[in-house]
Amino acid sequence: QVQLVESGGGLVQAGGSLRLSCSVAGGTFSSYAMGWFRQAPGKEREFVSAITWNGSGTRYQDSVNGRFTISRDNAKDTVDLQMNSLKPEDTAVYYCVASRSMVGITTGGYGINYWGKGTLVTVSS
Repeated sequence: QVQLVESGGGLVQAGGSLRLSCSVAGGTFSSYAMGWFRQAPGKEREFVSAITWNGSGTRYQDSVNGRFTISRDNAKDTVDLQMNSLKPEDTAVYYCVASRSMVGITTGGYGINYWGKGTLVTVSS
């Protein structure tokens, strides 16, 4: 059973930065595309970012493009999301996800095989 555990959430002022990390256990990490989703209060869960199994390709939601950077370390079985220039509208629970294909993450998340439990990011104005 693959387990995803997020860390790094917290409270930050607008304009600040946070780095989320996701540790993966129980599977062959390098066989999965990885990504992040988020869910703000009262809103549907939405795609944030994804990265291919070897890190050669990345995708971002338009609203975070240029501010967030996704990366992975296949030697450590971790995927990170560096979030800069944070805005109050970035406030959400952020979920780490794993899928056997990049498309499974970027097209509505219907092909996601595993989800983490989430970490809360709160951006104050």
